[in-house]
Amino acid sequence: MVWFEPMLRVAARFGVSSSYMARVCTLLNVPRPARGYWAKLAVGKAPQQPPLPEPRPGDPLEWTRDGALPKRARSLPKPPDQRPRRKRTVRRQLPERHPLVGGAKPLFEAGRLSWHGKYLKPAKKLLVDLTVTQTGLDKAIAFANELFLALEARDHRVVIAPNSERFHRADVDERENPGEVHHHNNLWSPMRCTVVYIGTVAIGLTVIEMSEAAEARYVNGEYVRLTDFVPKRRGRYAQDYGWASTHDFPTGRLCLQAYSPYPRAAWTQQWRETPSRDLSGRISAIVRELEKATVEIARLVEEGERQAEIERKRQEAEYERWRREEEARQAAKALKEGPRRR
Repeated sequence: MVWFEPMLRVAARFGVSSSYMARVCTLLNVPRPARGYWAKLAVGKAPQQPPLPEPRPGDPLEWTRDGALPKRARSLPKPPDQRPRRKRTVRRQLPERHPLVGGAKPLFEAGRLSWHGKYLKPAKKLLVDLTVTQTGLDKAIAFANELFLALEARDHRVVIAPNSERFHRADVDERENPGEVHHHNNLWSPMRCTVVYIGTVAIGLTVIEMSEAAEARYVNGEYVRLTDFVPKRRGRYAQDYGWASTHDFPTGRLCLQAYSPYPRAAWTQQWRETPSRDLSGRISAIVRELEKATVEIARLVEEGERQAEIERKRQEAEYERWRREEEARQAAKALKEGPRRR
């Protein structure tokens, strides 16, 4: 449509402005004529219309004005071809900063803090999935950028999941040693998952700054490690009303949590830093493990869909049996009450 007549006329059909219509074209990756195209077309000097690009995994294919997309049958995700690939003669040019991490730092810094005053909670919800403190933000962004570029170099697209996908984010526990005690952390969570598409299989990614339990003293509204606590010099009979307890403190060490975002396919894997080994040196191994995991995730999704179909048929059979029984009860009731009415 946008190549058949000017954008103003196309936009008028949908009741939107031309700039709004241009943003829709950008969202759906639809090429549109450049400025001056229609004047050049009138004199026979317009460039040829480019072909519509093939959609990539994660690309939105539909748009509605109210954002409510129709439910459609979805094909099962498939892992990429596991056969060894030929080396490329032309290396793909990648930016220094991945689009998901560019500009993320000020948005995280401008937000609030979690209830215990450590982890960042940005107001914006469509952001790269990071669970970090102010002191660990730079390190987390640098690692996420390096990981995302390494995945992109292998033709694995890293994006915020499209609105059309019914993905679920895995729960996050920032503790280095979770234990069995119930834990409420009040951490930030994005509106949509950060995912990497390997083949057509989506894998969710969350970068977490871990915390560790340590003895602390509650002083003036905050917890201070006992190793860092320096009591003030006071008079002979003065008392310190702070109390000591165990509290979680950020360590600065990162954890990468990869998970299946599909609702009927539970799969999670973590890679954790240690004081002697960071995650940046393990990125190549992480990418290989994620590629291998696509086979298992695709199998779990297929099994989940099969179980869902069995459950759907069982519910339909139960409803049909209930309907027949209800009709029989109503018929018996009508037969019983009929003579009384006469």
